[in-house]
Parts: sequence; structure tokens; C-alpha cells
Amino acid sequence: MVMHRRKFIQLTATGTGGMLLLPHFLTAQHLWTAHRAATENVLVFIQLNGGNDGLNTFIPFDNPLYYFNRPTLGISKEKVTSTINGMGFHPALKDLATILQEGQLTVLQNVGYPEPNRSHFRSQEIWQTASSTNEYIDYGWLGRFLDIQCQDEILPSLNIDTVDNLALKAANANGMTVKDLNRIKNYATSGNELMLSDNPQLDFVRKLQFASLEGMDEINKALQHSQRFSASYANNPLSKNLEWIAKLIKGNLNSKVYYTALNGFDTHNNQLLSHQKQLTIMNDAVYSFYKDLKENHLLSRVTTVIFSEFGRRVKENGSGTDHGTAGPVFIIGGNNKGKIMGSNPNLSQLDKGDLIHEIDFRSVYATLLHDKFKFDPKLINIQQDPIRGLF
Repeated sequence: MVMHRRKFIQLTATGTGGMLLLPHFLTAQHLWTAHRAATENVLVFIQLNGGNDGLNTFIPFDNPLYYFNRPTLGISKEKVTSTINGMGFHPALKDLATILQEGQLTVLQNVGYPEPNRSHFRSQEIWQTASSTNEYIDYGWLGRFLDIQCQDEILPSLNIDTVDNLALKAANANGMTVKDLNRIKNYATSGNELMLSDNPQLDFVRKLQFASLEGMDEINKALQHSQRFSASYANNPLSKNLEWIAKLIKGNLNSKVYYTALNGFDTHNNQLLSHQKQLTIMNDAVYSFYKDLKENHLLSRVTTVIFSEFGRRVKENGSGTDHGTAGPVFIIGGNNKGKIMGSNPNLSQLDKGDLIHEIDFRSVYATLLHDKFKFDPKLINIQQDPIRGLF
């Protein structure tokens, strides 16, 4: 029995939780996409895992309580860059400061949620499902959106990481995770047909391999389409992931959502050096991505969101900081208004030593869905109102 690839995908491209179940040796090769025009709007998420210290990222340098609580970890006023209204960037983020000055970056201050949870796993789960603190949801907020908005899309989302991301977990939408696009790029896939036999076990493996071949073929086409574009990127792992994302966007892959992550922000010890290192990686990668999109006239279509599962406590603890609550979220591109939104961190009114959130992160999600896709966030049970004036 011979079955052509497109027909097979239509029959079998279903996943558990939106993720195609594949053996370990196929996990980097099970992607596919459609021959379509470029997606009108694209969201790119960069998750800073570990709890980024927002107070040392976007710094309230003009508040004496900042230095009172951080006598050794406080970043001196002389080093803070791109100062505005008593706030400024960590010196490692000089290029993000440039993006702000160019009017392409909005800083949302004090983003968090009520009754904050200080567990990495649980707080990430809350952010990824848009749940309340005591609510448990099986599917991610983006997965639920894609189930409704992208029923006919073959690859609505792509996660470039070593692990799946709960935010993209869906009931029907085939969001995919890939670790190494080089394995796809270098694999020849043309001319393959599915040959089925009378052996169910053998056919199972053949179907999995066939689905991966279909995906590699479509990814390769997108990468080939982007070959005429050239760009220079910083040399770090996050930068490489963002370079791949840019290539796929330029190659018209048509995914609406891209996701990647940077680890290393759990700064309990040796924070000054370790945090500077991670912020430098983030700065260099994001600025490379920003310049690439800008030079290729894609910046208005692509909205990049940088966030972490929580901030750190206000008072330092030796050479580091403990798990906290609210922190800044950065929005780049997508025709954002390029301003600072929310009050400066209130260091005189704390909740058990932690910042009190001002902006609910689900309002950020509601804004992205409403303004970028004309989608009603209440359809996926996000009840918070969108933020006015972000875009």
C-alpha cells in the first residue's frame, strides 16, 4: 500500500496535548508546515528561567531604599544606563536601552499575580496556563488559543528548546518542540512515500518516520526561502535559537507563535557576576534578533515578549537574592508604543519583603491576543482586561 505524504499527515497528525509522540531518536525531526503566505502577526516568547531579578534588570536607582536593601548587590548610579524617571537598565543591557531609545521597546513594571507562588515549577505553570494560584489547567494558554484560532494550521507554534513548554500544550493544535534545526536542515527528504505493511509494529515506526520526513521537508523549504537574507548574530545559544526563528519567519513558515528560553537566573549566590553574564547573553541575542527583523522590515509584524516566572526579594541575602514576586516584562516590536508602563517599584510598601504586583500578567496575555490577533481572551478563560496603550 502506498500513501502520499500530504494525505497521511491529514489522517495522522494528531498529538497528545498538541505534541506528536515520538521516540527519543525522532524528537528533533517531527516538524511540518504548510505552503502558505506569511503570517500577518507573529509572537516570539523568551522565557528567563529561574526567576530573573527585575530590580537589578530595570533598576530604581533614584530610590534610596534600593541601596539600603542591597548594600553589596545594588548597581551604582554611575553604571545604570538609559535613565528615565528614576529607572534605568543594568549596564549589560546597553542594547536593550538603545531599543527603548529608538521607541521599539515597552517596559511593563511590577508584573505578577495575586497570591504569588515562589516555587519555580508552580509559578512557571501558572504563567504558562494563565491560571490562578489555586487553579490547575491541563492545557497552556497559547495552546488553548491555537486550538480555536488555528484549527486548519499544520504548525501553529514552534518551541526551540530541549523540553516541551506547557504554554503551547493543546488539545488539538500540533505545537512542536525541536532541539536542533541543523539535523533538519541537513537531512534530505524529497521523494519519500509511505509504504505500509501487514505488521502493525513496523507500520507504527514507519508512520512516525514519515511524519518526521514531512516536517523536515517543510522546514527545509522555509530555510531555503530565507537563504537570500543575511544577518550577523552574537555567538551564544539563545542567539542561535533566535537566529533560527528569524530564518523561519523570513522563510514564511507561517507559525504564529515561537518560544524559546534562557536558563540561569536563579541567583541565590554570586549574583553580581552570574546575573551580569546571563543579562549579557540575553542582551546580545535579543539585539541581534532585533536588528535582523528591523533590517528586513519585519519588526512591525513580530512582537517579542521577555519575561520570567517571578522576580527576587527586595533585600539581598548574602551574595544573592531569594525568590520573590513581581518583575518587569519587556515588549519589543509589534508597533508597541515604546514607553514605560506602570509605577516605579514601591520599595516602602512590601508584602513580607516582596514587591506587590501592579499589572496582572494575564492582562498582558489578553492584550497580545486582542491586539495582535483580534481574539477575545475570554474564550480561553482569561478574564483580565487588555492593557490600553501598549500597542
